[in-house]
Amino acid sequence: MRHRCKLVALRSGLKAQVHSVLAKQGVRVAMSDLFGVGGQQLLDDLQLDAPFSARLLSLRRLIDAVALEIDIAAKRTAAQLKDPSGLPGDPGVARRWGGARRGVRGRDVIRFARPQQLCSWAGMTPKRRESDTKVHRGPITKQGNTLVWWAAVEAVQRVHSGPIARTRTRIGERRGNNIAKVAGARELLTLVFYGLRDRHIRCLAQAA
Repeated sequence: MRHRCKLVALRSGLKAQVHSVLAKQGVRVAMSDLFGVGGQQLLDDLQLDAPFSARLLSLRRLIDAVALEIDIAAKRTAAQLKDPSGLPGDPGVARRWGGARRGVRGRDVIRFARPQQLCSWAGMTPKRRESDTKVHRGPITKQGNTLVWWAAVEAVQRVHSGPIARTRTRIGERRGNNIAKVAGARELLTLVFYGLRDRHIRCLAQAA
């Protein structure tokens, strides 16, 4: 899972370089996903200066190569991560959370008195700065277990129903998608806390 995490970060960096090349050539990207079907067609049709064109082709080959390695890593670990530890829902959640939760389990979740402490340990709580009577809150600290918070954020993006999806939608309408994903990830970690501690999650139990 750590290897896959690093591969995804590497691919994101390569994609950022593609955007940088287009910006230097004054190319405006109208679509939200440059690497979707429409974006790939745009990249195929571009007429750039020779050095930028060569760099773009090189970056696209590297992105394809890294994407292949990500798929291989995902298939290799999928069979080992079938057990979502009592968390029902989309299989993508189980696959992405499955490996990261083992790091939580190995550290014995019982040592955390509350789920908020687990969220803090995972770096999912906002930074806090105090000056006299003023309190400033910033982005999440990311100072804890990087694999856990990465996997939690990745997992909630695959949730399309249930309490986590409703939380993400509600907060996203008011405060934006990024904050909504973090809020959903904290809710997921809260459910994981109770799942690992109690071996079941009462709020997700099916009605009789």
